[in-house]
Amino acid sequence: MVTLDSFDDLDRGLLHALQIDGRAPFRRIGEVLGVSDQTVARRYARLRRSRSLRVLGLSDPAVVNQVQWTVRVRATPEAAAEIADALARRSDTSWISLCSGGTEIFCTAFGDGVDPLLLEALPRTRHVLDVRAHQVLHVFDGGAGKPFTKHGPLTASQVARLSEHLPVPSGPAPRLDGADRRILEVLREDGRATVEELMAAARVSASTARRRLHDLRAGGVLHFDVDVDLRVFELPVRTMLWLTARAADLDAVGRALATHAEVAFAAATTGPGNVLASVSTRDTAALYRYLTTEVAALPGVGAVETAPVVRNVKAAVTHYGARLPRARGGGQGGVGRGQGLVT
Repeated sequence: MVTLDSFDDLDRGLLHALQIDGRAPFRRIGEVLGVSDQTVARRYARLRRSRSLRVLGLSDPAVVNQVQWTVRVRATPEAAAEIADALARRSDTSWISLCSGGTEIFCTAFGDGVDPLLLEALPRTRHVLDVRAHQVLHVFDGGAGKPFTKHGPLTASQVARLSEHLPVPSGPAPRLDGADRRILEVLREDGRATVEELMAAARVSASTARRRLHDLRAGGVLHFDVDVDLRVFELPVRTMLWLTARAADLDAVGRALATHAEVAFAAATTGPGNVLASVSTRDTAALYRYLTTEVAALPGVGAVETAPVVRNVKAAVTHYGARLPRARGGGQGGVGRGQGLVT
């Protein structure tokens, strides 16, 4: 069992390298880290077995014409964890957290099934008090094709050595056919799936599988993400921020947030709080310093709402579970609170 205390600099270096290029060969990562490819392979297998990391191949919602939403659900305390767990089991949700003392659920939703979720399932779910959903208009930092590389032990030179092998963007996104979609399905489960696994799933030759993989990456359809607990990078305090910025300053605020070391994700959204940011800090004192210095200096920001994350339920794909309390007695407990959310 891998614990946070058992992570060393080599593990963190491997995680950092995979955030830059999720499919970088172990040989290349080993050269950058100064160890053998066998050592890298063993470390990766150990971390993957323990569910300490997972490399995922994900589609960019903007490129594949999927509308992306941020959803805030306020629920009664006894039901919030179970509702979050039900949301996490859906294939069209990601980045689900319990916030604000465990009574608020934050998640990202995308795809064709979002409208029924927002208009029917959530409002009709027992113990849901309020639902607020806002469309993502523009991503400044994080998200598709923008790995979280602000923290980690790799030097700028090491990052550059890994980055130089990334596919060069080459025009518009390719039109997806059945083979492309089957490749994407495999990579969503395992971003480092072998070419043999991809060719078997897509029913194409090895050379065609390699070409399709390259084209999907170069066309911006496919990017790689790493599900990992940010406590590994000694950033245990995660906080969601909603900033209200004047329209004239919206772009400047988002671009400034993208440069902040504390920010893992920043986007412009619809709604009164029109800038969303996910912030990670070492402790609450560091969060206070960040809010009262860098955030306070942002131009045109009229209000800042903060919501501490008390539990991560789901990352990009990995469902950690909401640690549901056991129902008391022979009553209904939580049965049915979230069952209508699962598709």
